[in-house]
Amino acid sequence: MSHLVVGVDGGGSKTQVIVADGRGKELATLTGSGSAVRPGEALHSAEVIGALVRDALAMAEQEDRPRILTVGVAGVGREKERKNLLRALEGEAIAEEIQVVTDAEVAMEDAFGDGPGILLISGTGSVAYGRGPTGTMLRCGGWGPNCGDEGSGAWIGRRALSVVTASHDGREPETRLVGAVLTALELDEVDDLVAWSATATPKQLAALAVPVLTLAAERDLRANSICTIAAEELVGHVRTLARQLFVDERAAVPVALAGGMMKRGSFLRRLVEHRLKSAVPGAHLHGEDVLPARGAVKLARRSLATV
Repeated sequence: MSHLVVGVDGGGSKTQVIVADGRGKELATLTGSGSAVRPGEALHSAEVIGALVRDALAMAEQEDRPRILTVGVAGVGREKERKNLLRALEGEAIAEEIQVVTDAEVAMEDAFGDGPGILLISGTGSVAYGRGPTGTMLRCGGWGPNCGDEGSGAWIGRRALSVVTASHDGREPETRLVGAVLTALELDEVDDLVAWSATATPKQLAALAVPVLTLAAERDLRANSICTIAAEELVGHVRTLARQLFVDERAAVPVALAGGMMKRGSFLRRLVEHRLKSAVPGAHLHGEDVLPARGAVKLARRSLATV
């Protein structure tokens, strides 16, 4: 029987796959395109994940099917979507046993194991996930690009478009965001944004966060304002869970930050860390980087031990 395990972290912009042996030793790591599940598109996500897993196994020079594949992916917080993805992945026949959980669950595993803490994720989308001292687990945010995802890359991109069009009208002061956004999208006129935005995906919107953060760090007032509001929204997720799970925001609360927008040293992360000090005084930031795909491997190994 194979003792190989595979962990997958699937987000809106990228998917990471780790192949490991039964002791947790990493044999191969591969990153590819996003596989977040959008309503009705579980089959597409499964195809992306299936292809990456096969490529990662080939990279590790492993011909046996993995014993357990644990997939943590954005968009499966609703049971219907989780089941749809599970069925689609089973059709890919890439592992003997497949587990589908949320991207937050695998990130929580890497950050805190089975201990208490609050994980804030900001990438293409955003969500906070917490486990209290008694084991109670709650989620805050994660409502998707149309209903929420405040403080995420896609949210920042949408806000940037609003600022650019308002500035073009004269409703807001001039800002370097106009030129930066048009350059990033390779467009000539602000009017061209109408057609572009009509078909823009969350991933494409999130890409606009890059020029926004760059200009914010260079003290462009409007870009800085967008990032400040984004940080406030993200910290609000943590404060809400701290009150619900740890009595209040002054209690000792382990907090971890993850996702593309929360990369160590990024402008937005610095804003979030600074705001946490006053909004959630009891927050103790997790020192190590959170690698959700590694957390997926840990969950797979835990299941392997019970087989």
